[in-house]
Amino acid sequence: MSATLELAKALISRASVTPEDAGCQQLMRARLEAIGFHCEELPFGDVCNLWARRGTSAPLLVFAGHTDVVPTGPLDQWLSDPFEPQIRDGLLYGRGAADMKSSLAAMVTACEAFVRQHPAHRGSIGFLITSDEEGPSVNGTVKVVEQLRARGEQIDLCLVGEPSSRERLGDIVKNGRRGSLNGKLSVRGKQGHVAYPDLAVNPVHLAAPAISELASVQWDAGNEHFPPTSFQISNISAGTGAENVVPGALQLLFNLRYSSELDAATIKQRVEAVLERHALDYTLEWRLSGEPFLTAAGELVGAARAAIRELTGIETQLSTSGGTSDGRFIAPTGAQVLELGPLNATIHQVNECVAVEDLDTLSALYQRILEKLLT
Repeated sequence: MSATLELAKALISRASVTPEDAGCQQLMRARLEAIGFHCEELPFGDVCNLWARRGTSAPLLVFAGHTDVVPTGPLDQWLSDPFEPQIRDGLLYGRGAADMKSSLAAMVTACEAFVRQHPAHRGSIGFLITSDEEGPSVNGTVKVVEQLRARGEQIDLCLVGEPSSRERLGDIVKNGRRGSLNGKLSVRGKQGHVAYPDLAVNPVHLAAPAISELASVQWDAGNEHFPPTSFQISNISAGTGAENVVPGALQLLFNLRYSSELDAATIKQRVEAVLERHALDYTLEWRLSGEPFLTAAGELVGAARAAIRELTGIETQLSTSGGTSDGRFIAPTGAQVLELGPLNATIHQVNECVAVEDLDTLSALYQRILEKLLT
């Protein structure tokens, strides 16, 4: 069994459902300290965070990731216990196999191999690991980054181990992400009997034209790096459940994944203008998950592309698609940020899995990137 596979299985066997870490970071810490990393625990609230660094000079290349996983879903639909890693037909099964414990294992073994060969490498290597990526993401990477900035530690280059690949390992890397803005809209009416609509005010009827307009707006046309901004309703509710009651209020949850052509302030103004134009009695709460970021072609992108080409023969594609990642907290510091990890086909699903042969290849990719940037 390869070192990467062995470590991946050990991590998967720890039931670290967010925000639990379940000892994953301690396992990683022991391996990193053995090769000269100085490790710090940086807990915030109920979240475990690990900051590890080897070296004191620039450039600082950081491996970023998370030990927490999403809940398993129905256990009777899993072919095996999600926290007892199993290999079947060349695939490693378990919750977190793809998102992202295999990447964590590959990062550690890549560094072990790199340090053995280059004990006096230039610059520094860091690990920023949290147990708060799959949850609200308020006590994890964002807090660690704030602390690092306060004490003058500058991340120059960052590899995030999120599962970026689509059909073959390395075919896609994420060099940016769209912004994500969430809205919680409440529209007030007046509850009443459906047989006496003149004595009631139906908030569903009032809100429907505004909702339709918001859903049909062309927010922007996107650009060469980002697709057009998308408005999506994620939940809508109203009423008491009775057939003969006009609801007194409507609640709507929505999200905008937006390109760098827009900013959160502009989106808020445009949404609120629509609601005001329809004369709704409403309240609206906003929550910004992250602004869009982009890492342009440069040393990190170049090193990753070259490593992927040399080890797999693939000409990788750059992409900004998908959800948010903790890269959104690191990129604003001025760091070059790139996401490179295994296939994302089964992430958050029942029977999550990753190809066993991809584990050592991923470790080798991380090691080659280290060699290109720190030797």
